[in-house]
Amino acid sequence: MNGKTVAHSRAIMSQVMLPSQANPAGNVHGGEIMKMMDTTAYVVAARHAHTNIVTARVDELVFHTPIYVGALVTCKGEMIFVGRTSMEVFVTVEAEYLEEEKPSQVALTAYFTMVSLDENGVPCQVPRLILTTPEEKKRFQEGKERYLLHKSKRKKS
Repeated sequence: MNGKTVAHSRAIMSQVMLPSQANPAGNVHGGEIMKMMDTTAYVVAARHAHTNIVTARVDELVFHTPIYVGALVTCKGEMIFVGRTSMEVFVTVEAEYLEEEKPSQVALTAYFTMVSLDENGVPCQVPRLILTTPEEKKRFQEGKERYLLHKSKRKKS
């Protein structure tokens, strides 16, 4: 099976946050942002594997700053690690307030483990990840360590 580069599957998705996505105080619901993040991770994994994709796990979901109605929310997804049938995607969420001349802020980050499924819903092999930069190699190794840690936890339970 041929490999694909990290750049091949990167995804960027943006949406303006509306009042229907927030509480009465104007704070956007975390679940709204998490759904955008999951969709972004799906796109990255589907671009890489070209199969049906499901979310298996979300790790280290961190809310760095609140997001308010009117913010332009941009989710950026990048493939970090590829196993045999699973892939780890790092998603960063930035919030930008278009009426202000300030740079966007990182609002959330998380690691999504996505699994490739064949037409029968059975996990299937994905292309290997071609690493081209030292940063990609470093992130891949960190992803592999998380993968092995979760795998050992599953065996113990």
